[in-house]
Amino acid sequence: MREATAASGRDAAGPAPGATARAGRNRQADGARAEERPGPGVLEVLRALETGPRGLTEAEAGRRLARFGDNVLPARREVPWARLCVRSLRDPFTAVLACLGLVSAAVLAWGTASVILLLVAVSCLLRATGEHRADRSTARLRELVATTATVSRRPREDAAPVSREVPVDELVPGDVVRLGPGDLVPADVRLLRASGLTVHQSALTGESAAVAKHADDLPGGTGSGVFERSPYCFLGSSVATGSATAVVTATGARTRFAAAQGGPPGRREAGAFDRSVHGISWILIRFMLLTPPLVLMANAALRGRGLETLPFAVAVAVGLTPEMLPVLVTVCLARGASLLARTRGVIVKRLPALHDIGAMDVLCLDKTGTLTQDRPVVDRSFGADGRDDPDVLRWAAANAWWTLQLADLPRPDALDEALLEADTDAPMAYDGVAAVPFDPVRRLATAVIRTPGRLGTHTLVVKGDVHSVLERCALDEAQRERYRALAARAADEGLRVLAVATAERPARARDYTPADERGLAFRGLVTLRDALAPTAADALRDLMDGGVTVKVLTGDHPGTALRACRDLGVPVPADGVLTAGRVDTLTDAELSDLVRRTTVFARCTPEHKARITQALRAGGHTVGFLGDGVNDLPALRAADVGLAPRDAADVAREGADLVLAGKDLTAIAHAIAAGRHAGGNIATYLRVTLSSNLGNVVAMLSAGLLLPFLPMLPAQVLAQNLCFDAAQLAFAHDRPHPLVLRRPAVLRPRALLRFLTGFGLLNAVADLATFGVLALVPDAGSGDDETLFHSGWFTENLLTQALVMFLLRGDRDGGRGRRPGPVSWAALALAVIGLAVPPSPLGPVLGLTALPPVYYLPLAAVLVPYAVGLTVLRRRLDT
Repeated sequence: MREATAASGRDAAGPAPGATARAGRNRQADGARAEERPGPGVLEVLRALETGPRGLTEAEAGRRLARFGDNVLPARREVPWARLCVRSLRDPFTAVLACLGLVSAAVLAWGTASVILLLVAVSCLLRATGEHRADRSTARLRELVATTATVSRRPREDAAPVSREVPVDELVPGDVVRLGPGDLVPADVRLLRASGLTVHQSALTGESAAVAKHADDLPGGTGSGVFERSPYCFLGSSVATGSATAVVTATGARTRFAAAQGGPPGRREAGAFDRSVHGISWILIRFMLLTPPLVLMANAALRGRGLETLPFAVAVAVGLTPEMLPVLVTVCLARGASLLARTRGVIVKRLPALHDIGAMDVLCLDKTGTLTQDRPVVDRSFGADGRDDPDVLRWAAANAWWTLQLADLPRPDALDEALLEADTDAPMAYDGVAAVPFDPVRRLATAVIRTPGRLGTHTLVVKGDVHSVLERCALDEAQRERYRALAARAADEGLRVLAVATAERPARARDYTPADERGLAFRGLVTLRDALAPTAADALRDLMDGGVTVKVLTGDHPGTALRACRDLGVPVPADGVLTAGRVDTLTDAELSDLVRRTTVFARCTPEHKARITQALRAGGHTVGFLGDGVNDLPALRAADVGLAPRDAADVAREGADLVLAGKDLTAIAHAIAAGRHAGGNIATYLRVTLSSNLGNVVAMLSAGLLLPFLPMLPAQVLAQNLCFDAAQLAFAHDRPHPLVLRRPAVLRPRALLRFLTGFGLLNAVADLATFGVLALVPDAGSGDDETLFHSGWFTENLLTQALVMFLLRGDRDGGRGRRPGPVSWAALALAVIGLAVPPSPLGPVLGLTALPPVYYLPLAAVLVPYAVGLTVLRRRLDT
């Protein structure tokens, strides 16, 4: 809705916001682009296309078909599955693991290299499979366009044109086509003649209301955007009412729709997940690059060991790396995506986007179709004195009914339908005689009815734009200004306003014309508001309770958006409204500061939406954008996560990261919950794994300098890591505490580093205490201090890691009050392995031996204080 006052649904919404500048820049240079020149007349367009009102000859059409090609959109090629696998290697953790695997192979540590490279392969396969499945699902969603079109062509140069149906793919620039109600516009066209024509351009602009189109440019009737130019209709739109004859100006890949869909997307900025992973990766890379040289230099300087410690140094570096992270991340995200697809119809096209929507703290969306339905409802009707008057609504409903019946319209427009729903009995109380239908020049419609109780008299009932109706009423200028002010106040409150007037005329047989719309008696005003989406209020409340701030980016009047927000309970501060004109005057820094406290952005073009989204991201927010039209593509690409409904334009679905079953905020809430579920499990895994690994690495480095032998053999390090990593897979199936789902799940590298430092040092202290215990406890007659030390530390390591898993999982109470979940069982299994492996037949293979009973009591003396320390530190960091 571009104007607050409107004549009827056929003009109330006004032109849709402009198309993106990128679409214009991407169009191919060709003679068929004559419509791009500013304000070309019909003759100029026809000359540029070398055609005329009678259309092309069949022979010329055939030549042009060979020249321009079929009128089909460029096919979207699926990314090959193998290419998706290779692309998965760009994940930082996967790349780090691949490098470590190659280093392990270089030092002949074949077991370590094999396991690491297997994990890399599994991760790549899982991620590629999930993204390939999403690509195939979105490909099946592509909607079909028109299959045939009515075209006028001549058999010969001197023959009369013949209208016939031809396949749409055979249309060429210069063809003259006919459009009627319900037709899909088969190509980009320039109107030659139009009668009451309105078209739906939602696939292009996202605006749901029909837009009036006419063959001539009306002064001030068009906007600066391409799609606002009234003499033009574009592929991807459909005829709502009226009829037209038009000349085809562009087909196939040269259309505006194809330009927006096929233009180069540019390099997309990293999302929240990618930024977090890169930050954590660099922390780990720095540690891993420093660890092997430190181990080698320290052992060479203090123990006289040389390159024989290289496998141990590599094993220590591997021990710091969360080997299962790529697999666990992919499994977490893939499970969430699969569940969303099965239960909610949400398709996750890019797996990291599921984490991003869980981390999202700002959601940008349009008003129409999301907060409100695509239809208006009557708010109130009041007379010239400003008081409620139901007779005004009765007159308006009678006008809507008899205009529909007598003007042979295919169906009522949105505003007329709202009037008829509000008063179903009024139309039947009158007998219709004639109608003068709405047109975009007069901006009003007239129905002629027999005056009840007065034979020989007809009553003209006029309904339409306030200014147009008042100009035709018998009023002085002061009265007109008073009624205009009354309508303006209603418009400022976000209401659409219709004026109603009547006039009595002697009955006659000849036709009524617009010339009869003079000397009218002003009856009053009818106001209409957008019907609220039934689930919007509850969904918005859930989003706000979950820490997600909603920003409304719309091309509508600010009052309209404010009213929708107020009716839905969205708080809008006094300075929380910003218009596009003000945005244009701000620098990027000023806009980034202002968007934080602004809720409604009105009169937005696609460029404004993209710039506002980028400003929010620059302010440190994780931003989601919900869009459904071609003009939403820049903002979809600018956001951390782009969302589009299933019935959106092809290009919007292709540019989105998540495809929703419908334009419903409830579906977004479910996607956020799934993303937070996955993100919470990933964050917990990182905290548990990295804190434990960091403590073990610090302990091994210290022990390597204090002991006359290696504190743990490389095979033992690898076996311990494999056991711990296998247990960590349980986090992919864990159910986080409800508190985790109530706030955005963001991986913050600095916060994670603080967490790791505290718990890693605590774990290192526990390991060093274990060294002391193992050094003081007698060997119980075994005579092999080194083997006992390795066995004792192997057992203690797995027991401490089991405690870390149990006590540092996602809930603050350590799982008390809940049934044991997969993580609890995995922690128990890890503890059992730590106790069972040394005395088992596998123990000697790994260089381990059974521990004498005397060792277990001192180990318990270390584990109990360690568990207490974990609990205390966890509570302190959580508060």
